[in-house]
Amino acid sequence: MPDPLVSAEPLAAAGRLIDPQARVVDYLRISVTDRCNYGCTYCIPDGGVAHAARPDLLSFEETAALVSVFVGLGVRRVRLTGGEPTVRRDLATLVRLLRALPGLDDIALSTNGHLLPELAVPLRAAGVDRLNISLDSLDAERFQRITRRGDLARVVAGIDAARAAGFASIKLNTVAIRGFNDDELAGIAGWAWQRGLVPRFIEQMPMASGLATVPGALLPAAEIRARVAAGWSGARVIDDDGGAARGAGPARYFRLVSDDAIGEASGDAAPRRFGVISPMTEHFCDTCNRLRLSTTGALHTCLAYDDAVDLRDPLRKGGPEAVARTIRQALAGKRAGHTFDLIGIGGPRKAMVQIGG
Repeated sequence: MPDPLVSAEPLAAAGRLIDPQARVVDYLRISVTDRCNYGCTYCIPDGGVAHAARPDLLSFEETAALVSVFVGLGVRRVRLTGGEPTVRRDLATLVRLLRALPGLDDIALSTNGHLLPELAVPLRAAGVDRLNISLDSLDAERFQRITRRGDLARVVAGIDAARAAGFASIKLNTVAIRGFNDDELAGIAGWAWQRGLVPRFIEQMPMASGLATVPGALLPAAEIRARVAAGWSGARVIDDDGGAARGAGPARYFRLVSDDAIGEASGDAAPRRFGVISPMTEHFCDTCNRLRLSTTGALHTCLAYDDAVDLRDPLRKGGPEAVARTIRQALAGKRAGHTFDLIGIGGPRKAMVQIGG
């Protein structure tokens, strides 16, 4: 069997990853587990999901070998997701393997924050650069209801631990849901700004064949912006390039400005920057730069479709060159856009927990 850890540097000569729409792919999202210690209603349908068998999971060494191939093809940023990535035992070991890859510029992690009180320091020491932490409500009862078994106080402690650990960037991710937390968006933004964090608000997507979507609960991007601005008298929203907050993902960034001192109103003088991820009402498919790798080695070229290409078998039987050929073949089929529908259909059968947000 070929050594999966052989350097993939010669692959770079073949050029960058460019899809049929001329979009350059330089960002890879890696699901390290399809399990989670929470059960968020927009992520896991009521009936649960079928989990991958443990023997089918990529080892950390195999994941690093696959990422090495992607880096040889021009990928410069990766994000570790789940499920909940921190429930994967010894996650810092994978981070160290990735950090050692020449050419990989940035390692980010998406988490619900529950295990950050213990893991923030070791993950930062291992080489995680940036964090995204989910926070869908500042009300403990609401938080428990949407997460099914979440602990708001523990997540806040995790956020504090992350701030103390010195990550280059920490963002808060809030899924905006009409009738649930739409009255909290300005409050969440202010809470984040007081702590030097960047809040981001996400439109709900019809994953799991729409089973996790509540009809009428979609809060459009334009209304999200309006609700954030409504928290400060006289504030208006302007476009913002994101500055240090901008990552490799799909968020568009905005900023509140006002003739009044918005900073004084929220207790902090930092820029009032926030992001919106709007797959439903303000599509960003034309700028998509992402591929997704599942915990079993399946390569998804789009979150919105179930078709995937296996990379585990080429890695084990053919090595880096076979993996590179398979990646390019998959990329040749990357579609121009998704078919999400505003009424909650048109999404994939897979649940969000099975591939990462």
